[in-house]
Amino acid sequence: MAAADELKTVRDFVRYAVSRFSAADLAFGHGTTNALDEAAFMVLEALHLPVDDLTPWLDARLTGEERARIAGLIERRCESREPAAYLLGKTYIRGVPFRSDRRAIVPRSFIGELMASELFGGAGFSLIEDPDAIGRVLDLCTGSGCLAILAAMTFPDAQVEAVDISPEALSLAAENVAMHEMGERVSLIEGDLFAPLTGRLYDLVITNPPYVDAQAMAELPAEYRHEPSLAFAGGPDGLDIVRRILKEAPAYLSPRGGLICEIGTGKEILEAEYPTLPFLWLDTEDSEGEVFWLSARDLGVGKDLRVISRMPR
Repeated sequence: MAAADELKTVRDFVRYAVSRFSAADLAFGHGTTNALDEAAFMVLEALHLPVDDLTPWLDARLTGEERARIAGLIERRCESREPAAYLLGKTYIRGVPFRSDRRAIVPRSFIGELMASELFGGAGFSLIEDPDAIGRVLDLCTGSGCLAILAAMTFPDAQVEAVDISPEALSLAAENVAMHEMGERVSLIEGDLFAPLTGRLYDLVITNPPYVDAQAMAELPAEYRHEPSLAFAGGPDGLDIVRRILKEAPAYLSPRGGLICEIGTGKEILEAEYPTLPFLWLDTEDSEGEVFWLSARDLGVGKDLRVISRMPR
């Protein structure tokens, strides 16, 4: 392979990868948002180096075996359009590693960034004033188990239950739970949303459910088509499962509890359908109006949520 013969350093391979990725018009969004970040992640992870800082390694010269491996990964990324996390078998959320393969969508969520922020136990305004007081957490649609594990790290005294309808996803989640030695605190449950949880109450419900609408499903870039469609498809406007969660969540929240949910681009639809719900929209570095928070009080535990006429997208 010509690239493996001609390129010598980390800098060479990152520059080459950026050029190849740009020429191939790849789609990003599986942990990186641009060709440079993707190239840096792939090269560093392939070399088993820390992925958080490229600078110390730029002039490191690679062995022939390393050059051949990285050149092959770059070509495969361009030709197959598989997500980099699948090619390397790993990705990171806020520096925390997770195994990744086709059994579940690539671990990623704005909620992961939010849980690491001041909103969960910070000195100023905080949704959760005392993380130590959170006793039970539920992660719905857990997929790879990444958010359940991050929740266990964020809330040190909490027991976390993680539900998914896919046994394949749960098998990957089990590997991630074991890798992080969270088996005593994170329980994995197969089922459809709240169905297997009758009678249980939680101080916090976290969910990154399927929320891609039918039109967007038909137009998904090739990278996303390598992932399980079950984890994406949210019905005609993307919010079928979100509506179910809003309807059922009050029965599973403790009086002091709350719900944090990622929904993609459905903010206007939800606000029109549920005008009495005081959605608190939580923005991140790369998102605006894609994650909401509702407390148990906001959800009117024990009351009926009445849906008014649906607004078209």
